[in-house]
Amino acid sequence: MFQILESYGFEVKLVNARHVKNVPGRKSGVQDCQWLQQLHSYGLLQGSFRPDDQICVLRGYVRQRNNLIRSAILNACKALIQMNIQLHKAISDINGITGIRIIEAIIEGERDPEKLAELRDGRIKNDKSTIVKALTGDYREEHLFTLRQEYEAYTFFQEQIKECDRSIESYYKAFETQSDESKPVSKAKCKKKNRSKF
Repeated sequence: MFQILESYGFEVKLVNARHVKNVPGRKSGVQDCQWLQQLHSYGLLQGSFRPDDQICVLRGYVRQRNNLIRSAILNACKALIQMNIQLHKAISDINGITGIRIIEAIIEGERDPEKLAELRDGRIKNDKSTIVKALTGDYREEHLFTLRQEYEAYTFFQEQIKECDRSIESYYKAFETQSDESKPVSKAKCKKKNRSKF
């Protein structure tokens, strides 16, 4: 709504509700909009910072990328927890090298926690016995089916994340070319300890 009104030439202010709460007077009820308009006409409402459209577009791409990453991690972790595999407690990143190796091995049919633990990367802090303990779980077919689907979704999310990265990079390059050459910033003068203040 903000962007639509702004595109029609309205000067729109996004006001933080906490700031309105500090202004004395009525703040709830049917006549909220009239009260807010009156406060605005008196200059009592400060608009929150809102970046320009170019930054908002870039922020939209980055926000989508973060949502995809979060979804990929969360769904894979849920599938493992359903199998009573606590891999996320043994390794810090289940989407890292070790986590993906172990998940792929489980999907391909490996069930022995000892053999699965051997797939760990040398940089993993936890020892083999901790990982074996985390990989002891319930490998029922319906859980494996869920894990397989979540892994396929994970690979799909990885492609979408790459697509987001390409969009971010191309938009960022276009954004750089549109920006003006910035003036060199003058070096701030340092205050000396014993320098007089006048």
